[in-house]
Amino acid sequence: MKISKVLSLCAISATVLFGANNLVDKVKQSGMEAIPNSQLEVLKLIDDPKDPITDAKVELGKKLYFDPRMSKSALISCNTCHNLAIGGVDGIAAAIGHGWTANPAHLNSPTVYNSAFFKAQFWDGRSPHLADQAQGPVQAGPEMAAPPKLVEERINSIPEYVEEFKFAYGDKVKINFEKITSTIAIFEKVLVTPSRFDDFVNGNDNALSKAEKEGLDVFIDKGCAACHNGIALGGTMQPFQVAGKYKFASLGGFAGDKNGMVKTPTLRNITETAPYFHNGAIWSLKDAIKEMGSTQLGITITDAESDKIETFLKALKGRKPAITYPQLPESTLKTPKPDSKI
Repeated sequence: MKISKVLSLCAISATVLFGANNLVDKVKQSGMEAIPNSQLEVLKLIDDPKDPITDAKVELGKKLYFDPRMSKSALISCNTCHNLAIGGVDGIAAAIGHGWTANPAHLNSPTVYNSAFFKAQFWDGRSPHLADQAQGPVQAGPEMAAPPKLVEERINSIPEYVEEFKFAYGDKVKINFEKITSTIAIFEKVLVTPSRFDDFVNGNDNALSKAEKEGLDVFIDKGCAACHNGIALGGTMQPFQVAGKYKFASLGGFAGDKNGMVKTPTLRNITETAPYFHNGAIWSLKDAIKEMGSTQLGITITDAESDKIETFLKALKGRKPAITYPQLPESTLKTPKPDSKI
């Protein structure tokens, strides 16, 4: 999967510029941002000069992302909970991991699409970036349950993986846990999905329908953009239950970080990522919108208003990069066997 092919999805054909646009100005003033339509500008946002994105790293990271041998059982891959075919999530309320264990805090798997734009990773924001975040689920007992040493032994026991690491990073590369997981993060960085909303903000006035523009206007007027802003339209730490009690707060008992802050989920591809909220307690997008009104904004969002907002949110479904399921290198006799105690 070439970087150019991935990022070319961000290039908008036949863009029509219409001069001053009051709604676009309103969007920008609210703090909402578009994914740039320039491949170079997108790359500047997601790349790290200390570990630059290359085609070789992306391809290697993709294989590791889909490889179930990254887990103790050799059954669970990153794609198990962040399935790229269904919006980058698993479509269930609470993530299921090693030994069919449900997440002990009943936490819902957030989407991996556009996660490079998040300012914080995990619901409690404990990781600042993807390279750090990628280490967590692999080791976590209720998730992939694989100790770093086991992951290192498995990957280093497979000659084809060793050669691919050398090709991507040079002959002197040390294939340790940090390098393995940061390579997965490089693949995740290119999972960018520009939408018709971005086309509109970037100058194509016809990208959104009249009803979608009206929904966007209501979205901003109601105060939704106070938390769902930036390029990710979320991904920052915000206080939760600001104006009222979340009616499913007791499910799982998750209370956020030490200050009661919770990562705001991205609204990009939101129609594909039900169920909603950190504990996956609400399945209807319309109900989620109304719950946010009472919990965060202290207002009642009517059925008519929620319908309009939902109409806009549907326009955030983005163009996905084409992902070809990889053929993974075969194990050897030296490859540690799957854990049989599951």
